[in-house]
Amino acid sequence: MARLLLIEDDADTAADVLADLRGRGHEVDWAATGPDGAQAARKGAWGAIILDRMLPGLEGLELLQDLRQAGDRTPALVLSALGDVDERIRGLRSGGDDYLAKPFALGELAARIEALLRRPVEAPETVLRLGSLELDLMAGLGRRGGRDLDLLPRELKLLAYLMRRPGQVVTRAMLFEEVWGYRFTPKSNLIDVHVGRLRRKLEAGGEPSLIVNVRGIGFTLSADD
Repeated sequence: MARLLLIEDDADTAADVLADLRGRGHEVDWAATGPDGAQAARKGAWGAIILDRMLPGLEGLELLQDLRQAGDRTPALVLSALGDVDERIRGLRSGGDDYLAKPFALGELAARIEALLRRPVEAPETVLRLGSLELDLMAGLGRRGGRDLDLLPRELKLLAYLMRRPGQVVTRAMLFEEVWGYRFTPKSNLIDVHVGRLRRKLEAGGEPSLIVNVRGIGFTLSADD
């Protein structure tokens, strides 16, 4: 049997899930908020994570995106009252391995968890490298050549997203959805401000530019060697 983490703010739903999964022989811990769930997810070695979509303090899909950006590949089942096709697609694209709409049968949840546990788990990608760039996602540290990059958490996520797509044009809409977790594109220069700050940090040692603006579309990141 497996060690599972349940992140669910509804106490009644959590009690039902805990009783059912523990009755099937699983060891299950419970967190009731997004921040508590994120802390537990990072500290534990879990066979699978079950998390609600709408959580207090930190939205479930943002929590999941943070884990994936940090290289955590623990199988995750997203629970949500939002069950239409677009919402299921968004849950899967945010890093979910499966999506179960509420209300659900406890037997189906258990069967889906068992299916996730049978899948081979990818080795976590905790260090990204591209040319002279290196990101240690677990430590939250970045370097260019021999120089440390003083990156804020959002800048780290932004750079990680670009490094995983070298040479690919990344649109502002993609960044708003995948890095900020927005389902719409705000009328804001937020992306350009953050990209500008990141670019200045990458070039602070006099190095050549790596991030290129693609006029009217977005940005692309290239290696420097």
